[in-house]
Amino acid sequence: MDHVVGVVPLAESVDERRHLLDIACRALGSRVAAEHVVDEAYRRWYRLTDSERIRMPSPRVWLAQVVDEACLTRQTSAWPGGREREILALRALCGEDAELVERARSSVGERRARPVPARREHEISVAVRQACSDQDGSRLRSLLAPDAAAFFDSGGKIRALTRPVHGDEQVADSLLVLLTGQRRVTLFTGSVNGRTGLVARCDDKVAAVLALDIADSLVLEVWAVLNPDKLRSWNRSLPG
Repeated sequence: MDHVVGVVPLAESVDERRHLLDIACRALGSRVAAEHVVDEAYRRWYRLTDSERIRMPSPRVWLAQVVDEACLTRQTSAWPGGREREILALRALCGEDAELVERARSSVGERRARPVPARREHEISVAVRQACSDQDGSRLRSLLAPDAAAFFDSGGKIRALTRPVHGDEQVADSLLVLLTGQRRVTLFTGSVNGRTGLVARCDDKVAAVLALDIADSLVLEVWAVLNPDKLRSWNRSLPG
């Protein structure tokens, strides 16, 4: 599975962001300010080239250094033009794949000529959940269309794949790496955007939500939401 470059296990990405927030909170004494600093550190990460990120010996150490530097800067000067720079950085990050996403959505729409009954859709989602939980690559690939695709929405706020993944083998491998660490990562089936999907909890929080686009009893696309901001509503609805 190591040929899927750039995949970060969910538990690792959760720990990494938590670690960076702890550093910033201790330095700045404000959770809100710490969030801004950590978000900027990840934007700097995504502004690196693919080759620079691949060659990075320890992304976590690099990000921690960026956070330290940003905290020192913030302590001695105001944070200029923050929101305007955020928008430009996110456009630069997301713009490259926007056309791919739109084409993918059109493709899925065309292939839904024969919609899958809700019961069958649920069965497939349960099978995907079990294959991921068991780290069963062969079983997972059998549930994916040969030209399946996966998209990862990090919002630029955690490390994740920056481009879509295509092909049943690549999609299966990327999901298995993402969802490793069963002792901490637990998968459930649930309603995602009105359809059956998967909810991944790491420790006591929802860390990813995966919507599955299914046609002809196979998963055509996986839309993985990893952006902590978009997951806040999921975590607010958790019991107790």
